[in-house]
Amino acid sequence: MTTQVRASHILVKTEEEANRIMKRIADGEDFIAVAKRFSSCPSRKNGGDLGWFGKGQMVPEFEQAAFAAEAGKVIGPVKTQFGFHVIKVTGKK
Repeated sequence: MTTQVRASHILVKTEEEANRIMKRIADGEDFIAVAKRFSSCPSRKNGGDLGWFGKGQMVPEFEQAAFAAEAGKVIGPVKTQFGFHVIKVTGKK
């Protein structure tokens, strides 16, 4: 069976914004609340949740970061053609 990852993300336009968001979360702010407030992705209404995905379903930079991260960890900023992502891997199977 192929490995799958479940991840949430916050998408912003600049690396500076992504770094500010990383700091807010590191300082204890709730990821879901921050996603709903700051993410430009439609997934923000679900707190950034993208659901489960396998290899080949996301852009390469995002996929590599999500598959490499430990579940529960917040990583970023990850640059893709869409902008800068702060990613939280919420599950692996």
